[in-house]
Amino acid sequence: MILTVALALAAAQPGAAPACPTVLTHQAQSCRAVEASKAGRFAEAAAAFESAAELSPATDPARDRALAAAGNMWIAAGQPGKAALALDKALAGTGLRAEQHGLALLDRARAAEAQNDLKTARAKISEAAKTIAEDPYLWFFSAALALREEDVPTAKSSINRALALAPSSPEVLFEAGHVAKASGEDAQARDYWNRAIAADPTGPTGKAAREALAMTDVPLTVTNQVAARPDGDGEGKDKDKEPQ
Repeated sequence: MILTVALALAAAQPGAAPACPTVLTHQAQSCRAVEASKAGRFAEAAAAFESAAELSPATDPARDRALAAAGNMWIAAGQPGKAALALDKALAGTGLRAEQHGLALLDRARAAEAQNDLKTARAKISEAAKTIAEDPYLWFFSAALALREEDVPTAKSSINRALALAPSSPEVLFEAGHVAKASGEDAQARDYWNRAIAADPTGPTGKAAREALAMTDVPLTVTNQVAARPDGDGEGKDKDKEPQ
């Protein structure tokens, strides 16, 4: 996700040579930024993208794309303050096309959330939805943000949209488990986490899902399920369970 956004926003020049040019130009700095991002050197990539923006005319759309890519990389580097500054500059220009603008707004929301500015994060998500509503990550992030806002209905609505767009995504399934848990639907949460493990058995999301399952109660047995839904009086349910 991180690299995909950076590459899309950087809009690498067609026909570029495999090796980055040694001259100090926008194209050369963009090339160095992409190489650094591929190597996981995100702060270096962000700085190179910002340098590429500085080497572009103020009216060149490439300037705004480079700034947006810099913001994306600053988020990956764990520096949301720098990300917000770069993204605000990019969004203030006119060089980002519809989807690029939406992705930059999503990143701006991510930077705001990382700074605990949930109000700004929600506003940017709402704006981004006008252009990238078919991006499952938008709704994944919206659901996670809604849990922080203690807005379970919005979390459920958002995660359902993410699931509709990416039903096999381990990340989406993992977050769906958290939303279900917050809704008091423990059995459903366990189901989503088990599906996340199946989708990413050896990856980080699968590992996180296993950890989430280990922290939940013992799975419901058939007997418990029958006892939990007889006549609507709630008898048989564990009333002491609290959603996370």
